[in-house]
Amino acid sequence: MPNEHTVCAAVAESGPVLLKSYTALPDEASLNDVHVNAASSSEENDLPVPEEDKTENVEEQSPQEEIEPPKIVERAAARGGSPESMSSDGHALWTTRRDGEVQLRMEKYGFGSEAPLTIHQFMREAVLKYGDYMALGTKKKDFWQMMTYKDYYLECWKAAKSFLKLGLERFHGVGILGFNSAEWLIADIGAIFAGGLAVGIYTTNSPEACEYVLNHSQANVLVVENDAQLQKILQVREKLSYLKAIVQYRGEIKEKRSDLYSWDEFIALGSSVPNQVLEEILDSQKPNQCCTLIYTSGTTGQPKGVMLSHDNITWTSGMATGGLTLSSPPDQQEMVVSFLPLSHVAAQMMDIWLPMKIGGTTYFAQPDALKGTLSTTLREVRPTVFLGVPRVWEKMQEKMKEVGASSSTFKKKVAAWAKAIGFQKHMKRMNGETDFSLSYLLAKWLVYSKVRFALGLDRCVQCFSGAAPLTKDTLEFFMSLDIPVYELYGMSESTGPHTITHQDCFRLMSCGKVMHGCKNLIHQKDQEGIGEICFWGRHVFMGYLDMEDKTREAIDDWGWLHSGDLGKMDSDGFLYITGRIKELIITAGGENIPPVPIEDLVKKKIPIISFAMLVGDKAKFLSMLLTLKSQVNPDTGEPKDELSPEALDFCRKLGSKSKKVSDIVDGRDRLVYEAIEKGIEEVNREAISNAQKIQKWLILHKDFSIVGGELGPTTKLKRPVVTKMYQQQIESFYQ
Repeated sequence: MPNEHTVCAAVAESGPVLLKSYTALPDEASLNDVHVNAASSSEENDLPVPEEDKTENVEEQSPQEEIEPPKIVERAAARGGSPESMSSDGHALWTTRRDGEVQLRMEKYGFGSEAPLTIHQFMREAVLKYGDYMALGTKKKDFWQMMTYKDYYLECWKAAKSFLKLGLERFHGVGILGFNSAEWLIADIGAIFAGGLAVGIYTTNSPEACEYVLNHSQANVLVVENDAQLQKILQVREKLSYLKAIVQYRGEIKEKRSDLYSWDEFIALGSSVPNQVLEEILDSQKPNQCCTLIYTSGTTGQPKGVMLSHDNITWTSGMATGGLTLSSPPDQQEMVVSFLPLSHVAAQMMDIWLPMKIGGTTYFAQPDALKGTLSTTLREVRPTVFLGVPRVWEKMQEKMKEVGASSSTFKKKVAAWAKAIGFQKHMKRMNGETDFSLSYLLAKWLVYSKVRFALGLDRCVQCFSGAAPLTKDTLEFFMSLDIPVYELYGMSESTGPHTITHQDCFRLMSCGKVMHGCKNLIHQKDQEGIGEICFWGRHVFMGYLDMEDKTREAIDDWGWLHSGDLGKMDSDGFLYITGRIKELIITAGGENIPPVPIEDLVKKKIPIISFAMLVGDKAKFLSMLLTLKSQVNPDTGEPKDELSPEALDFCRKLGSKSKKVSDIVDGRDRLVYEAIEKGIEEVNREAISNAQKIQKWLILHKDFSIVGGELGPTTKLKRPVVTKMYQQQIESFYQ
């Protein structure tokens, strides 16, 4: 069997309807009586099952329909008018109160008319259908420990009672600070069961950032991963006025405190709380109430608490699983690997809620996944669905190219032949053409299958990317290897997905078609059809916690969510993102310039470049900050001075002897600087106007990173932060 290096080398170079809560099943004995068959189980246990959607003889709502501005008033009036105008039950479309209720954006029939569910009802459905199937997988001492859906539910039930024992108040936060694990999910769901608000906190947050989130959410309990995260919290413990207890779910507690519990101690606490107490809380919950807070990265001010309702999560999960054509047992059980930060909405949807809807299994990667162990986990689990952010896909691409640089001439030729066939096949498939050929089957046997096996994606039917756009180069690279990567688009304020791309519905550089039951509006289009993308649907959030002004900025008078993204739709309903309104650079000459396409082109033309950031707002011309690809400290995630293998190969081909970033920058390596200048000139030749040409550029001494603060937790470039950090260098362009 070929190893990873051999295979990589071979390819590199070339108003709600409320349902009564489910009767609680708080113990092992009662759950053992629940059958997997949902219909018979609900009958025997008197549990309500949502009615099937009666769509016969009803015209299906077109998922790609774009609503023109004149129709906004008409449609909003049909739904009860603006957010300020109350529906018949007294609820508006948004609220900023933690205990507030909203009018659900339900349709009369078809997609969007499904009966609302609370999180508890949603999970109970999963237990009834998939109770004996495996829900979670955790690797401990070289063995995978599995947990069924029945056990998963019982642990959430126990955690909920323990939170109540610790004094969790209704609509107060439960902070969770740590890497992905079964305990993370159980704490999240348990907090919701107990009537609290689940609050994920990025592990990279500073003590002060944690303090803000915990106080803003009024967190009564905090769940931390280990002593390292605990010590961070203890630095600000005196300022956490709402916090009553801390729970540590990994590692030994080094110093006992009266308010600190191990995970086992925490779970045992709830045994003294009567089941009836929790049942009463569950019975009082409504789908249009808040259950989760997703905090934004806060790049332009204090983080905002995005309030998601029970219905936001449960309805969106149902629409997304159908739109992504995911399977359920007994036909097939989907498997995912959890490694992206669970404090991000995309990871929560992919790792918690979508698997629960379809009875999938979530396997947890190791805490050092992004430092190198993710590939090992993927080869062990062999997931059927995989979601990565652009930086993950780019790193995989870079690694394959690095290894391939030393492959033989024959292997390079075979790889180039196979990649050409793979790219052609998927381009034809994208355009609705069939392309069955013996060449493709041969290439699949010789190359594609081996690449997939080496990456751990041999069983992966669909690979997705989210959080930010992928470059065309990366998309085409994986497409040529018979691994098409489908882009998803959405935001925290839309509970994750808004548009969906999958194997039977995709276009290169498009983020797909709008999800069933949702609507698009391209607001204030220009002559090219580009405008701000606005959302409508049951996935639109409740509002920002305690931030009315910010909520009014995001949701207009007729209830449309304004994304801040610029985009356009083609005649087939595919959405294309062209930039962000706030990222637009407006030059002194008044020209609006989207930076991302120019930055992506620079990285494509100059392979040694890791990040390129265009600057020049209110200036006479454009300039650019550049970083070089370098090695990363596996323990801290901090960029090192040593160049990456791909960067070294770039230097060798030029005849340069540089081995470090400092060799190039401090030594003003003439060969490298000339090569970069040549690449910038090529980019400028493709500029559509003189105003979009890069006049000056500068190489920084180190690459951008999460640890350094230039990147957000999902590796998005934090432009305001970088601008402030390198203000002196930027000013030097214009002196």
